[in-house]
Amino acid sequence: MTDESILDDLFAALNTVVMERLDNYSFKIIGAVPSWFSQFFPESETKRDELIPGQKFPVLENFLIDAENFWFANEPGRLTSGLWIEIERSGNELYLEASAVCLKEKKILLIIANFKEQQNLIQKAREKSLSYYNLIKEIQKKEILIHCIVHDLAGQLTGIKYSFELLALQNLTPKALEYLDIGRKQCHKQEALIREILNAFSDEVESLEYFNVDPLQAPDAFICAREVVDALSPTFSLNQMNLLLKSNLDETREWKVVGEKIRLERVLTNLIENAFRHCPRESTVIVGIKEEGDFIITTVEDEGSGIEPEIAPTLFQKFSQGKYKPGRTGLGLYFCRITIERWGGNIGYNNRADRGAMFWYRLPKLV
Repeated sequence: MTDESILDDLFAALNTVVMERLDNYSFKIIGAVPSWFSQFFPESETKRDELIPGQKFPVLENFLIDAENFWFANEPGRLTSGLWIEIERSGNELYLEASAVCLKEKKILLIIANFKEQQNLIQKAREKSLSYYNLIKEIQKKEILIHCIVHDLAGQLTGIKYSFELLALQNLTPKALEYLDIGRKQCHKQEALIREILNAFSDEVESLEYFNVDPLQAPDAFICAREVVDALSPTFSLNQMNLLLKSNLDETREWKVVGEKIRLERVLTNLIENAFRHCPRESTVIVGIKEEGDFIITTVEDEGSGIEPEIAPTLFQKFSQGKYKPGRTGLGLYFCRITIERWGGNIGYNNRADRGAMFWYRLPKLV
């Protein structure tokens, strides 16, 4: 067996077809023809020259233009095309890569089919992509958990603290003042506990992807709004601000929507707290509810500075915060958006003509 025949068998075993570029810009096969190549060039079994690879592999047309310059310059090393995919007769994907090399005066084109390695590479890439996606989902769960802790615990604690401050302004007996001081101290301990939880949390938040539409448990948008307004009113009063529920609402009818009461209250609390942070003293925040076809819309109107144009495109994305009065985590409006959208609604805002902004969310009526 000659050295040339050994090389021919070696290239065939490596699933590589070796071709030499001829003067008429066609190609001649050198050595054995791999079986996969015969599927695309059946004539190669009897005819070994004047082949045009670009006719069967269109991806090579542009590559061969670069290869001509490479061969003309007689450059060392090799020029590669990068991977591309062809479909075999059996329907399976075939991963190919072409290389141009210079061997003395000869212009050589190699086309390599690397079945196992390329398929393993693709499989590993798919597995890593899936792992990355799962990791992102886990991170999102923990981000939502942080938000829930901050707003469910810290938000209610703020209301308690402001209520204590309002009590301190009253004409209390010495014993009542003693109890008030105990309450304040307990609030400080609770704040410390919240910080510890935020520093070492590990539980998973309940997935937002699953919820039951139970007519008996469906939230009433009006009742939720009234309870949230009542809970946050002391905070507004202490800061010489007003928080009102529109007086023209029909309290006798049902305002039930798709969703869950606790999360719906959290969404509205978030919007009202945002309004509180961005409004001046002596201003008013108004919560309204109205019907629109098959939907019920809840609005929060404030008299603040409105939404800054530079943050408007990312307002409902993670970690988006105002420039001058940022929130606690930058996750509040993001949480609102994914919650409302999960229930088949949508959320947005409008800058008011005079001043301030109106945030709103639209939820389907309970059928």
